Amino acid sequence: MARAAGRRAALASGMVPLADGSDMGGSLRNPASFCGVVGMRPSLGRVPEWPLYNQWETTSVGGPLARDVGDLALLLSVLAGPDPRAPMALGEPGHRFAAPLEPTPRALHGLRVAWSLDLGGAFAVDEEVAVVTEQAGRLMARHGARVHGAHPDLSEGDDTFRTLRAWHLHAKLGPLLAEHPGELKASLADNIRAGAPLTGTDVAGAYTQRTTLGERMRQFFTHHDLLVLPVSQVAPFPAEQEYPTQVAGRPMASYLDWMRSAYLVTVTGCPSIAVPAGRTPEGLPVGVQLVGPHGSDRRLLEVAAAFEAAREQG
Repeated sequence: MARAAGRRAALASGMVPLADGSDMGGSLRNPASFCGVVGMRPSLGRVPEWPLYNQWETTSVGGPLARDVGDLALLLSVLAGPDPRAPMALGEPGHRFAAPLEPTPRALHGLRVAWSLDLGGAFAVDEEVAVVTEQAGRLMARHGARVHGAHPDLSEGDDTFRTLRAWHLHAKLGPLLAEHPGELKASLADNIRAGAPLTGTDVAGAYTQRTTLGERMRQFFTHHDLLVLPVSQVAPFPAEQEYPTQVAGRPMASYLDWMRSAYLVTVTGCPSIAVPAGRTPEGLPVGVQLVGPHGSDRRLLEVAAAFEAAREQG
């Protein structure tokens, strides 16, 4: 994530106008939130990637970053679209994302918004992040959205993500770890080793759970248009700190524990945008995560642009 954070910092500081990256457990969304920029994890298949060691691996996706939603949509129009080299690429052309977004809060009016701080207790959230997330919900309501507390059941998501991530990392990086056992940082080496004992039954079970999660989200979005929750469970922390050791007083046992709010969305396959939503009392940026149904990337961009405009109006 350090390299990803560097791109976001360059974007936020004006060194570059646009950036792209990949997102497995939040590597587009978390640094975007920490740097006060916009980052999108698109729907599965939206951004074709080639070459890959495994064209059928669906945990990680490519996506755009920008300083505002309009620029993000423009970059997505370039990245998205069919590609014969990527068998899972969606067939819709990328130019449909380039059409100008209406920079007013009107798209929020009547929107059925499910607001959740922690997906029903699935993770801890620091108070300063909770305050900004609550303010985002109230802002949407002021601009006509029908906001109420609701969340999908993603209880299988933790096991699903960790199993598939470990399997993916071991398949891709296991040979590198075997060749250089002392040269990878401890947390990465541990993540790679976690995939070694996995069986075919374990992986198949994770995909079965992921299928259940995808169907549950499809049903959830028949009653809601948007899910709003924190991008990150914590505010930005020092670059020298590998990961937060506690969130809201709860100890974090591993590198992954503090990013459940991002990776539980990963395994649903749904598109998600991290949009700046406020700042901590110390002035550090905090984003909220806007999640829509699979394939609704254009609509999600419109809603994100409306939220951006609502923030400017107050």
